[in-house]
Amino acid sequence: VVSEAVAVSAGGSRCLALKPDGSVIGWGGNDHRQTNIPGGLSQVRAVAAGRNFSLALRKDGTVAAWGNNDYGQTKVPDGLAGVKAISAGYHHSIALLENGRVVAWGDNDDGQTDVPAGLEQVTSVSAGGLHSLALKANGEVVAWGYNGWGQATVPHGLTNVTMVAAGGSHSLALKSDGTVVGWGLNFYCQ
Repeated sequence: VVSEAVAVSAGGSRCLALKPDGSVIGWGGNDHRQTNIPGGLSQVRAVAAGRNFSLALRKDGTVAAWGNNDYGQTKVPDGLAGVKAISAGYHHSIALLENGRVVAWGDNDDGQTDVPAGLEQVTSVSAGGLHSLALKANGEVVAWGYNGWGQATVPHGLTNVTMVAAGGSHSLALKSDGTVVGWGLNFYCQ
């Protein structure tokens, strides 16, 4: 049991928890050292667990990453700063900048780190298995990456979205009226 956590994230077979003092703890599978918190990591305001890697967003707007780096998912781009939010997919990472732009790195075999040109005014991001989602300030959802099950094809007419979440092979949007819209793989009724 973890006490006094203010945020959690689960990925692959392990978990991360953010404590009120800005420290991070990890537990579970550690085959790629993804739960070995880097020495000196402090002042963290958000965590994100990918498949076999971990991300932490520091209060100063910089990102720390550790664990599996087979696809460059823990090689934070040089000079990356001004980060507002982070998200971790199977093998890729996304950062939302304070200016509303998006930066992505790691595995790009399916275009999941090819941020669409001109994407601006983003308020949140979510990294899925092999695809990515961004929510714009006007309630519009933008998706890119692998689309084998339609998870990167935003339903026509989807508006007034307040939150997005990307799963392994599906996507979700929460609308302002409380309605949840899902698309992508539906084998398990997700």
